[in-house]
Amino acid sequence: MDAISLLHADESLLILVKPSGLLAVPGRTMSDCLAARVQSQFPDALVVHRLDMATSGLIAMGRGAAAQRALSIAFAERRVHKRYIARVAGRLEAPATGWGEIELPLRCDWPNRPRQMVDPELGKASLTRWRVLAHEDDATRVELEPVTGRSHQLRVHLAALGHPILGDELYAPAEALARAPRLLLHAAELALPHPLHGEVMRFASPAPF
Repeated sequence: MDAISLLHADESLLILVKPSGLLAVPGRTMSDCLAARVQSQFPDALVVHRLDMATSGLIAMGRGAAAQRALSIAFAERRVHKRYIARVAGRLEAPATGWGEIELPLRCDWPNRPRQMVDPELGKASLTRWRVLAHEDDATRVELEPVTGRSHQLRVHLAALGHPILGDELYAPAEALARAPRLLLHAAELALPHPLHGEVMRFASPAPF
């Protein structure tokens, strides 16, 4: 597993790059995680948001309760903007407008947790914006912008389109799963108001695939 990278550190904010395969927070049976590793160096670092264990990329932590609260409010008010890069199975055609939208309500698939599922009746409203970056053999590189932040949203939405993310152990069929050694999903851009002075900070991390 790759090491955690520290992109930015000040008195209120940490920006890190989480490797694929590392939990963001402790799990039921696994204590090793990004939060624990970071807190060994920055004891005041507090979790603000998460990435799936299989997803790599940018993640923010607040230093102290006030910074954590300010960042949490920014997330709740959708003043934080995230973009992801993914490689998906098949040739996904670009919409004429450049950006397309996937608007499918999601909920937990309780008998098959942690899987999520599309449910038009009981699901919570979920919206993903996407655009094609390149076609690569029998795959498509896409940029994704989650407008809402449901669990596994990007993974379920792309699978529902018939273009699952390569290497997805939960939602890709066997052929698409076998085409990558990991989930090919990376949180590549993060813009958020600084928890102390409110200035918008922008960070980028290139996809490692």
